[in-house]
Amino acid sequence: MATIPYSSSDYLQTDDDVIEYLNAAMEDGDNHVLLLALRNVAIAKGGFAKLADITGLNRESLYKTLSEQGNPHYETVAAIMRGLGFRFAILPNQISSHHQAA
Repeated sequence: MATIPYSSSDYLQTDDDVIEYLNAAMEDGDNHVLLLALRNVAIAKGGFAKLADITGLNRESLYKTLSEQGNPHYETVAAIMRGLGFRFAILPNQISSHHQAA
C-alpha cells in the first residue's frame, strides 16, 4: 500500500480553516511555526508565484522568508498576510485579562 505525504495546505480549504490554523501557529509562540503556517497557507491559496504577484514581493525572497531560516521584518509578514487576504488583530489575552493594571 502506497503512502501519501501529508501536507497541511491540502486541508486549508476555507478562510475559517486558515484563520484557525494561523491562530494556532501564533499561539505556539515559535516564529518558525508561524512562518511554516504562512508557507502552507500560501501554497493552499495558489502558490508563491501568485502571492508574489499580489504582494509585489520577489518569489525567491518569499521562499527564503517563509523557510526555516527566515527572519522577516514585520512589514514583510504584514504584506504576506494582506496578500493572503488576512490581517493581524490585537485581542486581550484571555488568560490574564483579569490582571488589569491598577
